[in-house]
Amino acid sequence: WHYQHNKWVKKLKENKVFQSMSRKGNCLDNSPMENFFGLMKQEMYYGEALCSYEELKQKIERYINYYNNKRIKQKLAGMSPVQFRIHTSQLVA
Repeated sequence: WHYQHNKWVKKLKENKVFQSMSRKGNCLDNSPMENFFGLMKQEMYYGEALCSYEELKQKIERYINYYNNKRIKQKLAGMSPVQFRIHTSQLVA
């Protein structure tokens, strides 16, 4: 609810940040990213020592690469997201 406050909305506009909010009660817009960030925090962040911004940025970049190219998902027939996209695009071609 706090994202709707006038002060917050004004501050975003001042900094040229555009809100992306769905209609009230529609959480499906954000659920894929919320799921990703939850997994990322669980798999690479919790229990780790604090680090600098640059170290954190590098860790996040490595995790995104791992997530897309190596981390297999049961929902994707035991393939990584990239492997699955390649596989399904070959089926269509």
